[in-house]
Amino acid sequence: MQNKGQKRIQREFHVRQSRQIVAIAITLFLVALSAVLYKRPGVLGEFTKGTLFGAQIAGIALFLAFTAFNWRCPACNKNLGSDIHRRVCRKCGTRLK
Repeated sequence: MQNKGQKRIQREFHVRQSRQIVAIAITLFLVALSAVLYKRPGVLGEFTKGTLFGAQIAGIALFLAFTAFNWRCPACNKNLGSDIHRRVCRKCGTRLK
């Protein structure tokens, strides 16, 4: 039987994982949207290449900043790396799922 602390860590990891998946989807959508707007300027009006490139860079930068804040182990607060389906923290060994 798991203790309350372990269940809290697993719930917190699930919340962080869900936020991370949503952030990935939003970032991919915005980057793809700006690419479409560049190729088909009549969809939402005309944008300069620089404006669309800037929007892509800003979206990616915001995603990276959010990831640095969000994608951390709930137990030791260390970065969880690139595996979105991580089961155990590589830094402290805490079971996340």
